[in-house]
Amino acid sequence: MKTIEHYYSADLDWVKNLAKQFGGKVEGNFIIVPEDMLTGTRYFLKCEEGIVAYYIDVEYKKNLHLIQKNIKPDFVGFYYNLTEGEATVSGHNFMYNVSKWQYNLSVIDSTLESDYNVKKGSKTFALCIFIKKDIIESFAQKNNITLPHINKLIDSKQNTMVRFDRMSSETFHILNDLRKNKVGGPIFNLNLIGTVHMLISNYLKKIATKRLIIQTVNQQDLSTIISIQMYLLKNIDDHFPSIKQLAERANMSESKFKNLFTKITGNTPNVFFMENKLSLAKELLETKQFTISQISNRLNFTNNSYFASKFRKHFGITPKTFIKQM
Repeated sequence: MKTIEHYYSADLDWVKNLAKQFGGKVEGNFIIVPEDMLTGTRYFLKCEEGIVAYYIDVEYKKNLHLIQKNIKPDFVGFYYNLTEGEATVSGHNFMYNVSKWQYNLSVIDSTLESDYNVKKGSKTFALCIFIKKDIIESFAQKNNITLPHINKLIDSKQNTMVRFDRMSSETFHILNDLRKNKVGGPIFNLNLIGTVHMLISNYLKKIATKRLIIQTVNQQDLSTIISIQMYLLKNIDDHFPSIKQLAERANMSESKFKNLFTKITGNTPNVFFMENKLSLAKELLETKQFTISQISNRLNFTNNSYFASKFRKHFGITPKTFIKQM
């Protein structure tokens, strides 16, 4: 396995170092990497002062371990990752899968370290956006987005911006539209800049509609919450355990646990559990191997009617209609 230790920033000072770590070179806005390591495109662009985009569309020929240790704590990274294959992000005592169908959006404060492991044969299409914290406020104002407590939100001493989530279907289509363009040149650059602005704006609008949790997160907190997420996913067939049980498992007070879980995941533990249970139900329906009743029983819904009502509320369609439309 090839190990690469690197860093990012909202400037372009990381580009030559990353190319060197890969044993490659920089040509224009492209990072050229030896083809025995990976094939495809790595493209970077300064979108404006304080905002940098890094576009990746590659296939890995070797197992890679990328260790990200940022030098500057003044930016936030948005990582939209549509990997097909095996890839994980890990840190201090935690690891989770990133892929097209699992966690595919990570927002990680530059003060936090992370490792990225990807297996040979995996294909990654990703867009990484690095934005300086001190321009988030002006960016929000330009786009008529009201973010309460903005000064606390971007202050690393009071708050750490971090989120592990699934991108919206709108974002998925925006990225797919970008991918249809030939990489490089003025037209692609305009499309890339437009996409970057749209994605940042959409994310800020999303968090503006939710209760903002101003709280610093350290590596241990992050690993604990992700371990609880993994625990809930592992036991998705069962009933939801109580908040008290989960807080005890996390060795936190109930209030601290709920706040950190919501901050990192974007949902309360209960909503996170139910949404993933419903996503699994949808996947089981798509196999056409189980009846609605069998899935309802397997996932421990109270009864078929309750399952149908939750499914309809989440997906806008009943399980029965969903089956007919497949």
